Amino acid sequence: MSIRFEKLSYTYSSGTPFAYAALKDVDLEIEEGKVTAIIGKTGSGKTTLVQHLNALLLPTAGKLEILGRTISAQQKPEHLKSLRKDVGLVFQFPEYQLFEETILKDIAFGPKNFGASEEEAVRRAREVIRVVGLDETMLERSPLDLSGGQKRRVAIAGILAMDPQVLVLDEPTAGLDPQGAQSMMQLFMNLNKQMKKTVLIVTHDMEHVLNYCDNVVVVDNGQILQKTSVHEFFRKTDLLKQLNILPPAIIRTREMLNQRGFHLSEEIMDIPSLAKEILREVKLK
Repeated sequence: MSIRFEKLSYTYSSGTPFAYAALKDVDLEIEEGKVTAIIGKTGSGKTTLVQHLNALLLPTAGKLEILGRTISAQQKPEHLKSLRKDVGLVFQFPEYQLFEETILKDIAFGPKNFGASEEEAVRRAREVIRVVGLDETMLERSPLDLSGGQKRRVAIAGILAMDPQVLVLDEPTAGLDPQGAQSMMQLFMNLNKQMKKTVLIVTHDMEHVLNYCDNVVVVDNGQILQKTSVHEFFRKTDLLKQLNILPPAIIRTREMLNQRGFHLSEEIMDIPSLAKEILREVKLK
């Protein structure tokens, strides 16, 4: 079952002089079980789009179908609590989601809010803290004493403790060093492959899009400009230039070599394939 937007629009401050149409007639289908990147310029509508997935925002027009539920502009939504359990949203700034005295209480808050016993909530907290790569000994620490990367992992643990089917991440590696960002992205891949979570990532990092994602959704001026596979997206260098997107290093290197007389296929998307083709062409010359 896919996630489907049908003619969905959203206007901030609707009916006032300050009305702003952030989304306009969005038609979009997102495959479950995949990792999908949501990309676009700042202000294009990416965050507004994903905040509809767990009904933090409700459509001004049109509808959204997700996990057997329909959220439309014409009807008052039902079962929002269960939807917010099944669709976990991690904000760009994890501090917004951390408020308890200890990490244990913070992670256990969600399960308890959805009816789990104290014992069950604590068990889940101890389980997911390991999943996100942190040690159980940290559970009694204050979440506010952690580094930025650790706070993000605790925020993700708090979402995972509710066992959502869909995980939505808004700029999850912002502010992290390269090693921390790589570790974070690998965590999301594990959640997708091993725990079968559908993962949506709002990001500006094209290296992460190429190396970790299955599909790409391009948002531009509140509309869906394109939805395609990652490899198909990065084959379209003209579109990347139009969007003012800096391609990943491997693609820039491939294009630079082609400008210097090589004839490297646009299908090349990784270093081993690039090295193999360069060696083949050098031998031919």
